[in-house]
Amino acid sequence: MNRELEYMFLKCARVWIPDAEEVWKSAELTKDYKSGHVSLQLMLEDGKNIEHKLDPKTKNLPYLRNPDILVGENDLTALSYLHEPAVLHNLKVRFIDSKLIYTYCGIVLVAINPYETLPIYGTDIINAYSGQNMGDMDPHIFAVAEEAYKQMARDERNQSIIVSGESGAGKTVSAKYAMRYFATVSGSASEANVEEKVLASNPIMEAIGNAKTTRNDNSSRFGKYIEIGFDNRYRIIGANMRTYLLEKSRVVFQADEERNYHIFYQLCASAHLPEFKALKLSSANDFLYTRQGRSPVIDGVDDTKELCTTRNAFSLLGINESYQMGLFQVLAAILHLGNVEIKDRDADSSVIPSNNRHLMAFCELVGVTYQDMSQWLCHRKLKTATETYIKPLPRLQATNARDALSKHIYAKLFNWIVEHVNKALVTNVKQHSFIGVLDIYGFETFEINSFEQFCINYANEKLQQQFNMHVFKLEQEEYMKEQIPWTLIDFYDNQPCINLIEAKMGILDLLDEECKMPKGSDDSWAQKLYNTHLKTCSLFEKPRMSNRAFIIQHFADKVEYQCDGFLEKNKDTVNEEQINVMKASKFDLLVELFQDEEKATSPTGQVQGTGGRTRLSIKPDKSRDKSSKEHKKTVGCQFRNSLQKLMDTLNATTPHYVRCIKPNDFKLAFSFDPKRAVQQLRACGVLETIRISAAGFPSRWTYQEFFSRYRVLMKQKDVLADKKLTCKNVLEKLVQDQDKYQFGKTKIFFRAGQVAYLEKLRADKLRAACIRIQKTIRCWLARKKYLRKRSAAITIQRFTRGYQARCLAKFLRRTQAATIIQKYQRMYVERKRYKQKQAAALAMQTILRAYMARQKYQALLREHKAVIIQKHIRGWLARCWYKRCLEAIVYLQCCIRRMRAKRELKKLKIEARSVEHFKKLNKGMENKIMQLQRKIDEQSKENRLVNERLVGLESSYTVESERMRGELNRLRGVEEDAKNKANQVSSLLEELERLKKELSATQQEKKTIEDWAQSYRDEMEKMVAELKDQNGLLKKEKDDLNRLIQEQSQQMTEKMTRAIAEETQQLETDLNEERSRYQNLLSEHLRLEEKYDDLKEEMALSSNVSKPGHRRTDSTHSSNESEYTYNSEYAELEDGTRGREDVTRGIDTSLTLKLQKRVTELEQDKQLLRNELENREEQLQRASAMARGAELEYESLKRQELESENKKLKHDLEEMRKSLLGNAATGAGAPGSPAYKVLLEQLNASCEELEVRKEEVLILRSQLVSQKEAMHHKDEKETMTEPSVYKDDVSKLKDDEVKQAYVGLKDTNRSAAPDLRKLNEDGELWLVNQGLKETIRLLEHQLQTQRRTYDNEVESLRSELQNVKEENNRQQQLLAQNLQLPPEARIEASLQHEITRLTNENLELMADDPTASREARVVILRRMVDLMEQLEKQDRTIRKLKKQLKVYSKRIGEMGAGQTEGQTSPGQMVDEPIHPVNIPRREKDFQGMLEYKKEDEMKLVKNLILELKPRGVAVNLIPGLPAYILFMCLRHADYVNDDQKVRTLLTSTINSIKKILKKRGDDFETVSFWLANTCRFLHCLKQYSGDEQFMKHNTSRQNEHCLSNFDLAEYRQVISDLAIQIYQQLIKCMENILQPMIVSGMLEHETIQGVSGVKPTGLRKRTSSIADEGTYTLDSILRQLSAFHSTMCQHGTDPELIKQVVKQQFYIIGAVTLNNLLLRKDMCSWSKGMQIRYNVSQLEEWLRDKGLMTCGAKETLEPLIQAAQLLQVKKKTDEDAEAICSMCHALTTAQIVKVLNLYTPVNEFEERVSVAFIRTIQTRLRDRCESPQLLMDTKMIYPVTFPFNPSCLALETIQIPSSLNLAFLTRV
Repeated sequence: MNRELEYMFLKCARVWIPDAEEVWKSAELTKDYKSGHVSLQLMLEDGKNIEHKLDPKTKNLPYLRNPDILVGENDLTALSYLHEPAVLHNLKVRFIDSKLIYTYCGIVLVAINPYETLPIYGTDIINAYSGQNMGDMDPHIFAVAEEAYKQMARDERNQSIIVSGESGAGKTVSAKYAMRYFATVSGSASEANVEEKVLASNPIMEAIGNAKTTRNDNSSRFGKYIEIGFDNRYRIIGANMRTYLLEKSRVVFQADEERNYHIFYQLCASAHLPEFKALKLSSANDFLYTRQGRSPVIDGVDDTKELCTTRNAFSLLGINESYQMGLFQVLAAILHLGNVEIKDRDADSSVIPSNNRHLMAFCELVGVTYQDMSQWLCHRKLKTATETYIKPLPRLQATNARDALSKHIYAKLFNWIVEHVNKALVTNVKQHSFIGVLDIYGFETFEINSFEQFCINYANEKLQQQFNMHVFKLEQEEYMKEQIPWTLIDFYDNQPCINLIEAKMGILDLLDEECKMPKGSDDSWAQKLYNTHLKTCSLFEKPRMSNRAFIIQHFADKVEYQCDGFLEKNKDTVNEEQINVMKASKFDLLVELFQDEEKATSPTGQVQGTGGRTRLSIKPDKSRDKSSKEHKKTVGCQFRNSLQKLMDTLNATTPHYVRCIKPNDFKLAFSFDPKRAVQQLRACGVLETIRISAAGFPSRWTYQEFFSRYRVLMKQKDVLADKKLTCKNVLEKLVQDQDKYQFGKTKIFFRAGQVAYLEKLRADKLRAACIRIQKTIRCWLARKKYLRKRSAAITIQRFTRGYQARCLAKFLRRTQAATIIQKYQRMYVERKRYKQKQAAALAMQTILRAYMARQKYQALLREHKAVIIQKHIRGWLARCWYKRCLEAIVYLQCCIRRMRAKRELKKLKIEARSVEHFKKLNKGMENKIMQLQRKIDEQSKENRLVNERLVGLESSYTVESERMRGELNRLRGVEEDAKNKANQVSSLLEELERLKKELSATQQEKKTIEDWAQSYRDEMEKMVAELKDQNGLLKKEKDDLNRLIQEQSQQMTEKMTRAIAEETQQLETDLNEERSRYQNLLSEHLRLEEKYDDLKEEMALSSNVSKPGHRRTDSTHSSNESEYTYNSEYAELEDGTRGREDVTRGIDTSLTLKLQKRVTELEQDKQLLRNELENREEQLQRASAMARGAELEYESLKRQELESENKKLKHDLEEMRKSLLGNAATGAGAPGSPAYKVLLEQLNASCEELEVRKEEVLILRSQLVSQKEAMHHKDEKETMTEPSVYKDDVSKLKDDEVKQAYVGLKDTNRSAAPDLRKLNEDGELWLVNQGLKETIRLLEHQLQTQRRTYDNEVESLRSELQNVKEENNRQQQLLAQNLQLPPEARIEASLQHEITRLTNENLELMADDPTASREARVVILRRMVDLMEQLEKQDRTIRKLKKQLKVYSKRIGEMGAGQTEGQTSPGQMVDEPIHPVNIPRREKDFQGMLEYKKEDEMKLVKNLILELKPRGVAVNLIPGLPAYILFMCLRHADYVNDDQKVRTLLTSTINSIKKILKKRGDDFETVSFWLANTCRFLHCLKQYSGDEQFMKHNTSRQNEHCLSNFDLAEYRQVISDLAIQIYQQLIKCMENILQPMIVSGMLEHETIQGVSGVKPTGLRKRTSSIADEGTYTLDSILRQLSAFHSTMCQHGTDPELIKQVVKQQFYIIGAVTLNNLLLRKDMCSWSKGMQIRYNVSQLEEWLRDKGLMTCGAKETLEPLIQAAQLLQVKKKTDEDAEAICSMCHALTTAQIVKVLNLYTPVNEFEERVSVAFIRTIQTRLRDRCESPQLLMDTKMIYPVTFPFNPSCLALETIQIPSSLNLAFLTRV
């Protein structure tokens, strides 16, 4: 022991040490531990070194950490070290890193609430877990449900699923998912959809029993136990619900951040609806009972929608609308009652104000009087022995009485709803077994714990005791089963705690006793508890600082309970008079709630004090004795009894445990608080399970698993034939202590820690082996690298020396050549430089002189124009100045005169106001009057003169104004001219400025030119070199452009091809989708038919109508009338059938109508899908037709015509030869005679001549077609030729041509070039450069033209393709007409048609292009003349040959007539016909039809379908024989034109096939046989239908056998639907056979032995990966696939149909394998990926052997292949992430992330996938558009098609074997 400890506590060993924050912290030893050490040297994960002191008393070492390969295990019991830190760490790793919320702990499923919606509860997940063993898949609530369901069916024992946990841990959701699993897997046994009703009870119970708390938004405030009943076929038939301890106090009070029950808020949120107006509701904040928690809204929850869900659930459970409104009315009344305000009247009484609107609303809603309700809310009736009196209540007691009534009403309503839900879930079918789901509160402890927490913890004590006993029992059974010596394991027994609570004189007993006391109180009850239990029970304690509380040591923790309120809550009394008022209500529902109400009485019968909240109602003396016997039971007593019943139920069932854990108190998604988790693990019993397991032998291995895992620790000599003995011998050597393990019958049992010890030994051994392998490999690699370097160095030296020698020789040759080149080059350069200087000087002089002359002339011209401008401007300026001066003077005069007048006026005003002035005026007034009179007269005279003058002035003013207007107009014109002149002046000034700048620029250019002339010599040399380089570049660019043009043309072609392919693929995809939808509807239709038939049978049986005979069930509902036609045998029972249908209709008419409506809808959908399918097929055919060439079609048609004629001629000649050989007799007509030889020679010559003529005709026709197409595509070819011609022209350009192009560009550009360019020898160099640039632009323009040409060409090709298609149709029509003509007239008619067509084409060409059409017309006319001549010549030859044939046939006839009595040679027939041409055909004796009588129809169907054994037919007879026989019978019915016979035969055939499939639908051979025959029958209906599209491959004899009277197109569709149904049945049958093999063969079986070793497993054992007897392997799958394939081939199934079946098989294999891989953590490893890839390669090899590689089956395995690759690739860096994203295109993001999360190392050398890497993958795949579904749909069936496959078998050759018993059929 010490040696093993020292071996385990070495340096680098990892341990767990306690920590205040994280509970447990990981550390690593930095120094080896030796016995006697008092401390350990440790290093924490953050790098901090510490010293851990050991306990000096116990010297216990810290807990060891498990190896990394065990971290994250599915089962906690699989851990080698079983202790608290290992459990906590394993749960944390699974929850945080792998996002796995479920973990096994032995028999317990630990479920951690993720506070996030996860996609792991869909129907696909349910299907994946259905039928699986618990432990084969990853932990899940569905696995527990499946285990319960399976044990119920296997053991015939009832089951229970116990779900417990804290509030907010997810208990309700887990229970809900368990019930959903049962509803989905089992289905219902009747048409009432019981499973839907069971699930519908959830929203109802959540609405009335769940509320928001500080810990949970949807907390169940009651416990419930739901029993789901099953019949003897284990289908759901009903359910029953029991509830426990509803939290009634929540109705009247809620703490902060909490809510009342959901239903109240749902009603308030829906108050605006019309039907709720009468309830007088408003917002939840307006009612006391819903606003106390100050949190009326839950984030993400719509209360209005939730109410709709609740109402729908009520309706589904049979609670009608009136009852629902009644329930809502009672709930609204409770809310109004809570708002009733009670006020103090005095200290001892209270009163409700009159006309309180809420009380009035309450009374109106519940149907009671306002006066009674207000009276008894504030008063109570007290009865004594002598009198009865009414006592008022204080306000506090009245308020409590109001709240008590509210709670009581709600409790009654709750119980009523539960009762009616149970009634709705009960059926009349006898219950065979049940599964109970217990959703009950977990252990609770708060700061203040009261009566509710006491009851909850009491229930958990009972459940924990039952759990401990069950775990102990399972451990004992396991040990006894394996014959392990059983040692009693000490486990915690909480019976003392239970006795403390429920035993005699226990806490509940004392509580009930105190409630009976007259003056009992919480304080006196607490004192009794102290006196009774404080000294006698160690589990009971008293708090130090309180006398009103007590402490109980529960199994999970110590809990302190406050005694306040215990008695009141235990009594739970209500005022009797209030109950009486409720009973007197006019509201029927309320009366129903209180009809069984017992009077709430106090156990004592005496009055309680006025200070308490308890309401007492005491009976009179007369009934005192009776009431004492009928006391109401206390709440504690009721709870104890119901709990005992629950325990009895659980003990009678097999329990399954689900422990829900709340990871944190803040509802954060995937956040883990270790402290809270440890508290709950201790409370829920998980650690107790671990402790019990660790006390024994927790690690258990089978001998085969141990051998496979630890084979590396054995030597070769240790390996024996007996694996069990080998394991014993090795284990005894490895582990010295015999107590550390035990050998069982099939397993080895290990103590805790021993697996880790063996794993360490294994890892050390592998590590040493790896080091040795690495050493050898590195040595080999180093030597190989050295030899490679040495060889490379020698090679480099050899090549370097040779290269240096060659370089020296090359240098010497180049030096000599360079000297000669330099001599001639220098001479040329100097001469050229002189000529360039001379030409440059002359050019400069000429340009400068001309430039100076032009400048001088322009200067003189400018001066002359400037003088004229100045003259006009100065005159205009002088006139303007004069006008301005004149205006200013006039204005100044006016101003001065105005100023003087103002002064005079002011002076006169002053004088007028003075007194003296008035006096002066008065003195000479009279004189002045006279003077004034004279002045007036004078003034009048002056006025007359002035008027005369004014008239004269007016006339003169008019003349002057006219003159001024003219002058003004003239001035305006002058002004306009001045403005124009001004503008011209500005422009002239600008021009002058520009000329000045140009002059200065010219001077600068002159200077620049002089400078440039100095450097011109050097630049010229440089430019010549650059031009040469540019010339080379241009040539290169020309080649590049040519290549680019070719590439673009190729790309355009590829693009067109790709576009057509994509369009075709899209059409095919749409077609497949439509087919899939149609076939799914067809399967749904079939399912409804079967269900309808089953319902009719069940209802017929239940109606007890027993009549003899067989009743036909119409199982074929289609639009065709034949589907509803009964055959002759069933017609006799028509009356009985109608009677039964009447009974059935009477039983459930609504269901029948619903089914009929559903069938009608399906028929309509079916017809729509059929039409759409036909449209899709037509589109696909058109798309495929566009891809065919018109020329090939035309030639093929002509070839077929000529071949048919040729065959006919050859047939005639062969008949002639045969007749000659057969009738030749001795003499002149015998073989070898001269006449015979001459005849044969002439016949052979005529045959050769005919063959030659036909070849000539064929050649001429092909030439005509090509000529037509050439003329038709003339424009397009010209367009397409232009770029190529230009490209050829460009490629042919030489240096001389480039120079000529340059000269032309120079001439065109010289005049427009600037002066600077002219100075460079007429701009030669610049023009060369510009010419080259122009050439480049020209090429670019040509390239764009080419692209446009391609686009136009595409359009023209499409239009031409349409024209060719029309021409093809015309040719086909003409061909059909020609085929009806005699052979002699066919060629002539064809030629006439060709002549007509060519004439029309010539006319079209003349209209389009007369010039081009002439040449074509001449050529065509010449060919036509030659063709006509050859035709005439051929006609003459044919007529000649016909005459010769007649002569020879006549001679042969004469020779045969003369020898009738002669001898016959051996082998000759005497009765052969004389004339060889008129030989009768024997096949006319049988027309390929079978005749039968109408009364034999049922016998035909019975012998050919119902009683036929497929095996004998497939082995001994031709494939499809039943189909041929049926069709031949159908042909005869068509031949005699008997529509009734056709209809009944087809209907009987279809119904019989359906019947045999329904009877033996699980037999693959039968289904395959009838699928092949149904398809063959369908092909026969098509082949002999008379449609041209199906007659292409028929022989002439087969065409004669076509149906003549009836069109069976609709029946073909019905039979096609039947074939689809048979195909789907075949797939289901095949899937049922393959399903058990796939997981075992593809995943679990080790095809490559030794690649992977199994890992340690827990109590939930998985299927071993080692193949035992009876285990399926990959070979089993391959053998089964081969059996399927050979069976279908024997039955004659169409090859295309076989390919579709194989594709579906491989899809099922890939989907099931991948789904199991995604749900099994133990399968996600590197070695398993290798196994999967090997298995897939074997499947591909099988496909290759069968020739099925092109059927698409391999592509269906692509997701599985990529998942296997994902397991094997590196998963570390960003490059790895990018590679994974590009590789796994067939996997969804959810699947990739799931595989990475599940990836588990099998050995220590592998590494886990980091969380950061998974986040990187998610980030990169974020933009993918895909469904979030995790699993593949294993039920998906590819849409099936039945390609037409005509038969080459002649119907007249078919023989009917006697073994079929069809002697009544007559061959026609």
